[in-house]
Amino acid sequence: MRYFLFLPIFLLLSACSNDQGQRNPYLQEIGFRFEVNLNLPLYSPLTNPGNAVYIGAQGVGIRGVYVMNTGFAYRVFEASCPNHSPNACSTTDLNGQTAVCGCEGYEYSLFTGQQFSPPNDGARYFNMLEYRATQNGNVVVLSN
Repeated sequence: MRYFLFLPIFLLLSACSNDQGQRNPYLQEIGFRFEVNLNLPLYSPLTNPGNAVYIGAQGVGIRGVYVMNTGFAYRVFEASCPNHSPNACSTTDLNGQTAVCGCEGYEYSLFTGQQFSPPNDGARYFNMLEYRATQNGNVVVLSN
């Protein structure tokens, strides 16, 4: 009878996992806060869904960030390629709604941050590092 009492506890504990996903070993997460005023001409493309802008201000992300208006919310992604350490070619380039790594040509969606067509070589590939975006009127606050 005692075994039946411990069985639910054992099943519950064995169902738990310590694996919370693998953190990207190439990019360190740094703290920052930056306000994007949508009334400024530099950021006015963000008032339309489907548009993205690059912000390369000092201290914003590692190599700058991309801000994307998805139509439902603003999403913010690190501009440094997530699949190798930052170097001379690792800052991605904005190509419409896609970020392209100059080193290997990897492409990432700015709607989701996911890598398009990762190589099928058994290696672990990372999606773009996402930061937080909150909107208050015509100001979008980017932070980590």
